[in-house]
Amino acid sequence: MENSGKMVTVLGAGHWGNGLASLVKKKQNSVCVWSRQSSDSLEQAVASAEVIISAVSMKGVKPTIAALQAINLKPETILATATKGLDLETLQTPSQLWHQAFPEQHLVVLSGPNLSKEIAAGLPTATAVASLDPTAAETVQNILSSEQFRVYVNADPLGTELGGTLKNVMAIAAGVCDGLNLGTNAKAALLTRALPEMMRVGIALGASPETFFGLSGLGDLLATCNSALSRNYQVGYKLAGGKSLTQILMESDGTAEGINTTDVVIQIAKARSLSVPITYQVYALLQGLITPQIAVKNLMARDLTSEFSV
Repeated sequence: MENSGKMVTVLGAGHWGNGLASLVKKKQNSVCVWSRQSSDSLEQAVASAEVIISAVSMKGVKPTIAALQAINLKPETILATATKGLDLETLQTPSQLWHQAFPEQHLVVLSGPNLSKEIAAGLPTATAVASLDPTAAETVQNILSSEQFRVYVNADPLGTELGGTLKNVMAIAAGVCDGLNLGTNAKAALLTRALPEMMRVGIALGASPETFFGLSGLGDLLATCNSALSRNYQVGYKLAGGKSLTQILMESDGTAEGINTTDVVIQIAKARSLSVPITYQVYALLQGLITPQIAVKNLMARDLTSEFSV
């Protein structure tokens, strides 16, 4: 499908939203970036939009949905969500919230190893866009694809979304691992065990297992767990360095979605009797119940089992 130039509105003017807007502009699309601080109203911003990309934080998803519900969107307008998180109240993903509010709109999920500062620097990367509607996915693929940004499509929006969401919890654990100077062996073991834990949660929620071996799962896991550019990694790294969570959040220039996601995953795991040992230790650490050193000790002291069991 050739891109003929689309009218695109990006909701959210943070690093991620502006990064996506810059990618959209590369294809000679018309782009409007909107946030609550914009001079134009939301209604004005989306009036001509053929594609709306939501790049707001998880906390901002519900208010954004509520604001858009007061506007009569054209039925052919595609909604694309690029938010990585889970709703603490409903335990739902962003796309599930969007679908519930706009069941007639074509919905696309965007997720992958996409550190916004690297995108802004023009470094090459790839991502996945997923939808139950192949045409909608291909439209977003063509809007964003460039020599810098390679976009793949798949038909598992839930798995694509959960991969990018659940890895944020693992990034906190990875930051702890590096902050404590535990070495390459420990880091490799952590990431290897993190992937099946993510898959257990994802499969229980209805995702396809193979999606987690793709860009939004393994790809995003490797990127986020190995980069100081990741806010979630920084949370773990600084906790290992002795800082309190309150102090870390005060110093942060954005949202570390993994903190909220950890709380939600623990609720899901309890309700569905899922084994999530890494997530549980991250949860206990964020709650101030244990130290980083104890979290590591607890993981190493788990009952011996076969590699491919839970």
